[in-house]
Amino acid sequence: MASERRESEVIALSLLGAICMQHDRPDLGEADRTYSQALHLARQQLGARPLVAHCHLGLGKLYRRTETHEQAREHLTTAMTMYREMDTRFWLERAEAERGALA
Repeated sequence: MASERRESEVIALSLLGAICMQHDRPDLGEADRTYSQALHLARQQLGARPLVAHCHLGLGKLYRRTETHEQAREHLTTAMTMYREMDTRFWLERAEAERGALA
């Protein structure tokens, strides 16, 4: 039960991070905080690889948007590696597209 609650918390934080980036005036600092918190919970307390990969993808998108390309590349590469290992082609393609947008 506690792990289900933590998993829901990670999903909610990830969604909040995505929402923070979607507004006309995005709050990128809040997006960074929520994605980072979600990543920490997913990695340290749950060990939930799909959630960890999604957090890396979200952070990669965020850093690409803020033109912090080195960090974007690092998170997107991690997400791509994890998606490839889990054979989740749908998400792998999205991570690859984000990485390709770095140019």
